Amino acid sequence: MPDHTMKRFVKTETVAYTDIVSPLSREGRVVSSNEVMLVAEASGKILSGQAPLRKGASFRKGQLLASIYSDEVELSIKARKSHYLTTLSTLLPDIKVDFPDRYERFLNFFNSIEMDKKLPDLPEIADEKLKIFLASRSVISEYYGIQQDEKRLERHSLYAPFNGTIAQVNFEVGAYVNAGSSIAKLIRTDELEVEVPVENHQSKWIKIGDKVEVYSRNNDIAKPGVVVRKSDFVEPSSQSRSIFVKVNNNTGEELYTGEYKRVVFPGQVIEKSMEIPRSAIFNTNEVFTVVEGKLKKKVINILKWNETTLIFNGLNEGEKVVAEPLINVKENSAVGILGEEEPAQQKGPGKQNNQNTKAQG
Repeated sequence: MPDHTMKRFVKTETVAYTDIVSPLSREGRVVSSNEVMLVAEASGKILSGQAPLRKGASFRKGQLLASIYSDEVELSIKARKSHYLTTLSTLLPDIKVDFPDRYERFLNFFNSIEMDKKLPDLPEIADEKLKIFLASRSVISEYYGIQQDEKRLERHSLYAPFNGTIAQVNFEVGAYVNAGSSIAKLIRTDELEVEVPVENHQSKWIKIGDKVEVYSRNNDIAKPGVVVRKSDFVEPSSQSRSIFVKVNNNTGEELYTGEYKRVVFPGQVIEKSMEIPRSAIFNTNEVFTVVEGKLKKKVINILKWNETTLIFNGLNEGEKVVAEPLINVKENSAVGILGEEEPAQQKGPGKQNNQNTKAQG
């Protein structure tokens, strides 16, 4: 009597372990490697610099972004220098008589003092008597007092610390600010970072110093990058860690802060492992194997999850593991293996129709 029982044929792979290199791909947001506030260190009216103090304006490192009105400070320094020159001029004759070996140095120091330039270096004072003589005439204290005023004057000029753009402006040219006021927010544009959230269990495969590829959303290679740091905490909502990839923005396709990029991290070597489709897994870490024509459940050790596959070990080499999803099947169900079907019988007319019906799961 013909056997009309349907027999399921399944796709399997023979367990064989090798060393696997598996890359990881995730999307991240471009952020600036430096974001600083331009803060006024002196009080006064804001004057224009070499770059416009406007949101979106670009600037280069070392450019004068703005200055604080400083005429009064400059005049005060000039007056103090003038008084200092007068003091030195009255002391030079005494130095020439009492310390002739030091006279030339102090004369050159006197001649090199200019009203619109910083004070030159004070000559070395090794002689104890000379030191007492100069200190008693306030030459040393006044020298450092003028230097202190020059430092204060420098605080009236605000220079760009890097190449970048102005992201926010709180005070425009012409406004009056107090010391400590935040004038503008600056972001660096020549060196950017891509902040990539990666699941905590996947982040262990990423190492600081790894070289990565940064892709645009249409999968064109944008730029190379390098992993510079990993956060030491996990975001509670996503259970992910932030991986920061440094990208040089001076070459290739320009990146912009705020846009999203796809980052491909290099795979670390996973020794003695095997890769199968994720869809073949059920109950988190179980698979079906085929043993003597029947399905048997086995627990595997999952080493790494990928987008469509996973890498595992835990089965014996040579076992047949089912490499496709099975629906409505139970353990010990009789199955055949695709590619190992029995050939059609050729014993007599009409016998070919009596072979088992095949169905893929």
